[in-house]
Amino acid sequence: MDLMLYKLCLSRGVENPVQSRPIPSISTLLSQRTSGHALPAGLYTRDDVFEADMDIFFRNHWICIGVECDVPEPGDAMGVNIGSSSVILLRDDDGDIRVFHNVCRHRGSRLIGPGTTVVSKLVCPYHQWTYELNGELAYAPHMGLDLDKTCRGLKPVTSKSIGGLIYVCLSNNPPKDISKLEDVMEARLEPYDIRNAKVAYQTDVIENGNWKLTMENNRECYHCSGSHPELCVSFVDLDFGYDPESLSVEDRAAAVQHEALYSSQTARWEAAGYQSSPVEQLVDCATNFRTQRLIIAGRGESQTLDATAASTRLLGRMTRTDLGDTHLWGHNSWNHFMGDHAVVATVVPLSAHKTLVRTKWLVHKDAVEGADYDLEKLTSVWIATTDQDAELIARSHAGVQDNAYEPGPYSRFAEQYLDKFAGWYIDRMRAHGY
Repeated sequence: MDLMLYKLCLSRGVENPVQSRPIPSISTLLSQRTSGHALPAGLYTRDDVFEADMDIFFRNHWICIGVECDVPEPGDAMGVNIGSSSVILLRDDDGDIRVFHNVCRHRGSRLIGPGTTVVSKLVCPYHQWTYELNGELAYAPHMGLDLDKTCRGLKPVTSKSIGGLIYVCLSNNPPKDISKLEDVMEARLEPYDIRNAKVAYQTDVIENGNWKLTMENNRECYHCSGSHPELCVSFVDLDFGYDPESLSVEDRAAAVQHEALYSSQTARWEAAGYQSSPVEQLVDCATNFRTQRLIIAGRGESQTLDATAASTRLLGRMTRTDLGDTHLWGHNSWNHFMGDHAVVATVVPLSAHKTLVRTKWLVHKDAVEGADYDLEKLTSVWIATTDQDAELIARSHAGVQDNAYEPGPYSRFAEQYLDKFAGWYIDRMRAHGY
C-alpha cells in the first residue's frame, strides 16, 4: 500500500489499513462506471480524486472565471482563487483585459486577495515589489542595480474573452478546441454586448457537495417541477428531455405541440438574424459546452416571477424582449442571456465535499436600480433556484457517501446530458493518464 492510500485509510478511521481491503486506484474507479449510470462513489468523495480533478479540469482545461464587466475601468482588479492557484483579472491603463498569476516574483506572496479592488499599480504587501498593470516589474527595493527587471514581470495566464465571458487555462498547453466555443458564442452574444454590461448583483453560495454533482444537477431539469416553482414560471422543464410514456395523454399532446413551436420559433429567430439552433461539443473533446436559444414560458420575456422583463433598459443593442433565453453551459459554468438581463454562474471546487457557486446578474451598464430595474425582481428566481439546488446537492452528496449507495441508471430521456458528462469526465481523466 502506498503512503497516500495509507494516510487516506487512517483519515477514515481504519486502525489497521495494511490489513484492510485495498482501496481501489482512480483508474479502477473509472473502469467501474457502467455506461448510462451515475459515477462510483469514490469519484465524488475521495480526496485523491479531488486533487486529480483540480489538476485536470481546473488547471489543464479552459474554465470561466468571470466577465469583462467585473473590471469595468482601468485599475479595476479581481482576485480569483482556483484550488491552490490564484489569478488576477484586471483592466490595464490602455483599457485592455489582462490575467496574471497572483504570485509575486520575489518570494511568491499573493499580491491581492479574492474579490474586487482598485489599484494604480500592483504592490506586493510583503516587500513592496511593485508591478505596472501590464505586469512589468517597476520597483524592487534593496535588490541592487544589477537586478534584471525585464525577467521578473508577473507571469501571464492564457486567457480569452468570448463575448465578454473570461476564460482562462492555467496550463502552458491549453486545449485548442476552444475555437469552436469562440466561433459560436462571439456571434450569439454580440447583440447583448456583455462586455459593456455591469454587475448589478452577485451571490456566493457554498454547496455541501462535490463539484460534479453540482454540474450534473445543472444539466437536467428532471428535478425542476418538484424543486423549482419559481424557475418553472419561465423555464420549460421538458426542454432537456422527457419520457412520453410517463406523461398523461393531455400532457403528451402539449409536449408535442411545444416541440412544434420550437421548430417554428427557432426558424423565425434565425430568419431575423439571431442564431438559435442547438450547438453541442460534449464528447470526444476537451472544451465541453452546449448552447441553444430556449423559449421562455408564460409571458415569454425573462426569468422572473411573472416571466416579464426585470429591466426596461435592455442589454446591448437588444430592442426586443421576445428572443427567449440564450443558454450556455461549460464544465464549470452556466449562463442565461435574455433581452433585459443575463445570469452568469461559475463553479470552483473547494474540496471533495464543498463547491463554490458564484452567480452574477448583469444589466445594461447605464441601467439605474430603482428606475430601470427592481433588484428583487431581477434576482429572486435564481436566488431561490440556487438555494434550492444547494439543498439538493447536500442531500445527494450525503447519499453517495453512504455504504448503501450504488450508481443508479440515468433516465435516457431526461438525463441524457448527465450520461454524456460522465462519459466525457472519464475520457478526460484517461487522456491525462488515469
